[in-house]
Amino acid sequence: MRSFQAATAILLIGIASVARAEPSTIISGKAFVDYTYRNNVDDGTGLAADKYAGTALDLKRFYFAVDHTFDSVWAARVRTDVGNLVNGKYDVFVKHAFVQATIAPELTLRAGSADLPWVPFQEDLYGYRYVENVLIDRVKVGTSADWGLHAGGKLASGLVSYAVSVVNGRGYGDPTRTQSPLVEARLALAPVKGLTLAVGGQVGKLGQNVIGTATPRNAQRFDALVAWVDGPVRVGANGFYATNYDKAIVTGAKPEDKAMGVSGWASYAFNPELALFGRGDYVQPRKDTNPGLKDVYFNAGLQYTPAKAVNLALVYKHETVASGTVSTSNGTIGSTVAGSKGTYSEVGVFGQYSF
Repeated sequence: MRSFQAATAILLIGIASVARAEPSTIISGKAFVDYTYRNNVDDGTGLAADKYAGTALDLKRFYFAVDHTFDSVWAARVRTDVGNLVNGKYDVFVKHAFVQATIAPELTLRAGSADLPWVPFQEDLYGYRYVENVLIDRVKVGTSADWGLHAGGKLASGLVSYAVSVVNGRGYGDPTRTQSPLVEARLALAPVKGLTLAVGGQVGKLGQNVIGTATPRNAQRFDALVAWVDGPVRVGANGFYATNYDKAIVTGAKPEDKAMGVSGWASYAFNPELALFGRGDYVQPRKDTNPGLKDVYFNAGLQYTPAKAVNLALVYKHETVASGTVSTSNGTIGSTVAGSKGTYSEVGVFGQYSF
């Protein structure tokens, strides 16, 4: 009886100590940099398609985060994002600003600007975000974070995971209030170690439903992914199918349209310091209004990791856009001349540093 009482007392003390866990604060940061030669040419005119051709050192992204844990349930994060060089100056955004409640492994709730279900999930599997944005982020039919309410968790000992966000719809760079939310969700299955199967989607007005703006159409996107990440191997493929994905289509300024794209990637780590990687994307951005418009992209590189917090990669990128132009994370690529194409290429050293 006494041993039972002693065990019970120890258990109660342990529970109380968890509930009274001491607050803690972690400060972290991450920078994406490159030193490359790039060229972006409208082949129809023979002229550069943007002013950023040539050789330069770029700071593509810098994130600075403060994570505070109040106790075993409550936490908060603020994370800034410096990037999007415009007219020679950097924009500064609040990417994350949320309060989080971890109810159980099956349910975590966030309120504020937080990660959306699809892009960050794919970035973790892909592993080379510092080299290039993932597919829907690269061609701007999706983004990584937004303002609203977020929920997620793992079920069946991690066999199933899910995430749902109900957000404003304009992305983390624009917290404008809207009259009805955009919803994005993901469901993933990990049937065996290393294998991930996932589907997701998004539906809403892309944040355009504000007073005084007509929004006759909904934007919709369906996503699917299969990936194998185990030991030295990363390999995967994903695709999307979207309707009315452009804000101008939602408001009726452009006719209804559809877009689709697929992406495949692979990498192999020879040892903790050296890895070979590559990726290819194919996108039809305007299947209804300009079915000839096609975007073909690939990259290949060799990554060197001299320290745990540092990755360096020698990379070659190339992209061809035929029968029009496409706005991408590397700029507007293509040709303004009917029947012509545009080409983008970049070669050099890409790196990321974390602390």
